[in-house]
Amino acid sequence: MAIEKIKVGLIGSGTISWTYLQNMTELFGILDVVGCSDIVPGRSAERAKEFGIKQMTNEEIYADSEIRIVVNTTYPGAHYEVNEKALLAGKHVHVEKMMTATYEDAVKLYELAKDNGLRLSCAPDTFLGAAYQTARKILDAGLIGKPVFAEGLVIRGYKADFPGTIYRPKGMWGTGSTAPADLGGYYLSALVHLLGPIARVAGFGQLHGVAYTNTKNPRYGEFIEAEENTSITASMEFVSGVLGSLTVSGDCFGETPRLEIYGTEGRIVCPDPNTYTGPLYLQRAGSNKLMEIPLSHDYNSYNKGECPDRKRSWPDPFWAESRRGLGVTDLAWAITNDRPHRCSAELGLHAIEFIHGVELSCKQNIIYQMKSRPAQSAPLPSGFLGGEAEKAFDTK
Repeated sequence: MAIEKIKVGLIGSGTISWTYLQNMTELFGILDVVGCSDIVPGRSAERAKEFGIKQMTNEEIYADSEIRIVVNTTYPGAHYEVNEKALLAGKHVHVEKMMTATYEDAVKLYELAKDNGLRLSCAPDTFLGAAYQTARKILDAGLIGKPVFAEGLVIRGYKADFPGTIYRPKGMWGTGSTAPADLGGYYLSALVHLLGPIARVAGFGQLHGVAYTNTKNPRYGEFIEAEENTSITASMEFVSGVLGSLTVSGDCFGETPRLEIYGTEGRIVCPDPNTYTGPLYLQRAGSNKLMEIPLSHDYNSYNKGECPDRKRSWPDPFWAESRRGLGVTDLAWAITNDRPHRCSAELGLHAIEFIHGVELSCKQNIIYQMKSRPAQSAPLPSGFLGGEAEKAFDTK
């Protein structure tokens, strides 16, 4: 039986749009990408030509009655406006992380979608990839016993060429600082997928401004003040009773991604939540060895030499090899089968509320009680691989 495709329009044809379009046009049978737009027409023209779709304006995407899903890959400061207009046009939305620039605006979008009977889906969708679905299977099977503690850590040096993107004023990025907002969502989505929602959080933070260090940049030497925390360390308590910690910093050299779950009978050492693949390790009580676990699900990252269509360009960043777009696919199948989608509005709201809660904890010296409480997403069934992989999403 043929799949009834759902038509999609993409708004924001910048760098990250490449991997979305690559996957949405080549990998998923349920999606029919109609066209793309951008504030810079030249960018959308290039993407449209490369992927064989129409170059459109935002307004044309909103007005197209056949387009049911808008994929919003604009910069974070534009997320609210694009999400709002798409929802008001009667479209379901999948947005790059975070949902929008501030927790208050995220609440408005959540209510707008709910009031209009529309679905709002929010990246990151990396927890739908092979590694974190396998990790969920291990946890659900009780292979580490009862989970007790979770630890997340990510250090990324944003100081070199990124200040103009990362250290934006509040009106552009909302939380202002933004290693926590930029990277925290990957860890929060993975943690909630594995352990369920967070009940309360407390934390500490620091603000570090940064100067442009690239001598070729016309703003070389200019110092940018951060308005909110550029580094945070937070303690959390999950609704289930599991305790956890998350440290995110954009102020230090290097990149150190780490996420581990400790239980009464073992631990899981997870890969970088900003990827879809392994390696994934399990250590059982009584053993001093970490065992690499074969992945039970599909949707690893591409190998760079195996681009599905070698006629296309291949961007340099590692995430070009990723499976971004899984969340859009799950959304489309959820609409088709009338079931909850996994990258839910509640999950997106929970992630940005966590960052908001840490900020309030720092400023007011309080333990912040989380208001949002997303359902733990259903795991994808295992065993669907290769050309059969998309069937894992075709569930009621």
